[in-house]
Amino acid sequence: MRSGDTIVALSSGATPSGVAVLRLSGSLVRDILESVVGKVPEPRRLALRAIGHDSLLDRGLVAYFPAPHSFTGEDCAELQVHGSPAGVRAILRLLTSLGARLAEAGEFTRRAFENGKLDLVEIEGLGDLLEAETENQRRQALARFEGGLTQKIEEWRHELLDLRALIEANLDFSDEGDVDDDLPFDFVARLHALSADIDHALQSVEHGRVIREGIRVALAGPPNVGKSSLLNALARSDIAIVTDEAGTTRDVREVPLDIQGQLYILLDLAGLRETSSKAESEGIRRAHLAMENADLILWLTAPDIEDLPVPSFTPPIIKVGTKLDLASTSGSHVLVSTRTGEGLVDLTRAINQFGQSIVSGEPALLSRERDKAALTRAAEELQTASANLNHPEVAAECLRQASYALERLIGRMDAETVLDRLFSSFCIGK
Repeated sequence: MRSGDTIVALSSGATPSGVAVLRLSGSLVRDILESVVGKVPEPRRLALRAIGHDSLLDRGLVAYFPAPHSFTGEDCAELQVHGSPAGVRAILRLLTSLGARLAEAGEFTRRAFENGKLDLVEIEGLGDLLEAETENQRRQALARFEGGLTQKIEEWRHELLDLRALIEANLDFSDEGDVDDDLPFDFVARLHALSADIDHALQSVEHGRVIREGIRVALAGPPNVGKSSLLNALARSDIAIVTDEAGTTRDVREVPLDIQGQLYILLDLAGLRETSSKAESEGIRRAHLAMENADLILWLTAPDIEDLPVPSFTPPIIKVGTKLDLASTSGSHVLVSTRTGEGLVDLTRAINQFGQSIVSGEPALLSRERDKAALTRAAEELQTASANLNHPEVAAECLRQASYALERLIGRMDAETVLDRLFSSFCIGK
């Protein structure tokens, strides 16, 4: 990405479409607008303009956003035109001939970051918002994009700055008459309160993770117990291959499912049994690994299949008796028949009740491994500082390191690597 030049991109969906939105940002925006649409509209007001240079290409709505009050902090403009593939190509050719270049993925948002319009956690929220598929994901991403997490981090940083100022003043100016040798009486209480607040926030990371990535639900049990059939029934699609041959499923198949706004990832696993097949053995190994990493296990049994001992895995287990149309299975929490559909509503309700138990309440703002790593580092440094208040130099350095951890999280330090990875997943024009 090159800063300083003017960029342009199609910011709306692929053509053909009812409307296409072309976005520009950079120092040449006003000059380009004057060449293409004539009179530049009033800032932040839509105006109908003829679009072209030597000849008319289209008519559409034009908006102008002068710096610094724009998304990127630079002069910006948007052209809302008809979504004709030929028309959009012609307008893009004209705009690039006048000095703009085609933008790279995420370049508009990166300029917003570089110009101080968004910080790194807000940008991550924007990326999550663009990819949100469920209501819970949308609410969580929007809260992060709107600065909910940034505000909390800034509160922690300001408190850290106050504590650092107090302890460093004690170190540097203890020989001055207006600086006491001892720390203020409430210093320890404030340090402990800050540490407790960050520790409490860390407890919400898993909550945020399951909203952002989905609750992983493993369908497990012996071969031919009906795992793939149940997967197809819950997903309401013939996604998985179903046969009466044992060992048909040999890999972990993931299927997303939206239940009342929460994303669940259904995992169709290989049937668990002793086998001499190397391919099936690998599938069973992967099945065990998926069960260990799942948030919930649906342990399937059937009246015509010999049951296996329920594994002693950490995730909660719901016992599901399948093939209810043949006979009922004792000891099950839920009985279902994929042939008749009986019990599927009860099973969906049971899955959703589990999901609600771990994601209820306001959306958690912490949801990424990067969040967890930064706050864990800050919490560890605060604990070390508390333990070394009788060594002020050590405590002061720990408070500095805690501040740095929070500054890295919002992108004020060492942001380049995170930015490169993040923006590579953004769409062109955002």
